[in-house]
Amino acid sequence: MDNIKILIVDDEPDILEILQYNLEKEGYQVVTASDGEEAIAVAEREQPNLIILDIMMPKMDGVEVCRILRSKPDFDRTAIAFLTAREEDYSQIAALDVGGDDYITKPIRPRVFISRIKALLRRSDRLPQEEGLDVVKVGDLAIDRDRVSVQRGDELIELAKKEFELLFLLVSKPGKVFSREEIFNKVWGTDVIVGNRTIDVHIRKLREKIGEDYIKTIKGIGYKFEF
Repeated sequence: MDNIKILIVDDEPDILEILQYNLEKEGYQVVTASDGEEAIAVAEREQPNLIILDIMMPKMDGVEVCRILRSKPDFDRTAIAFLTAREEDYSQIAALDVGGDDYITKPIRPRVFISRIKALLRRSDRLPQEEGLDVVKVGDLAIDRDRVSVQRGDELIELAKKEFELLFLLVSKPGKVFSREEIFNKVWGTDVIVGNRTIDVHIRKLREKIGEDYIKTIKGIGYKFEF
């Protein structure tokens, strides 16, 4: 784990200290920042594998930091997790909408925290490398972008265009929870008006075609792909 670098961003020194201690004990390299503006500078300099962002910070909050980093090509595939003391759904949804991969609520229990971080890093290692590829392989599925189809072994699964686009979005980051709003924006576009049940219908059809086990429902938030 010596080659895995993690950036922790929080304005509370005690939290920085305890998280850094527990991560370094597991063998990770750790760098820190205490506000949003410093976080961007450190991230650009250090190019970490994972960024842990507190949501509520001075100068610039974690959601805005994530938005800025995700706009930069160097951070397209960097894992980003949020720390939040808030339990409200809107805080979690805002974090996911700007490209966060996970969120961890305070107060933080070190063992649970380390377990979540390891799981997030494992998921990041398994991301399908889609750039420049006509076929993305994930689990036992081969997803053909040109044919707008999915193949499992010798079985060819034909998908409607929006079904395929929805599947490809979910597959782009296995384990990441995509909020309903993010799915609407990326698959249907912000200028298209569709019914509230549109996503649910497409998810149901995808499950009927590729199997029930791949797409998980996260109640009150959205969906994720697992294999």
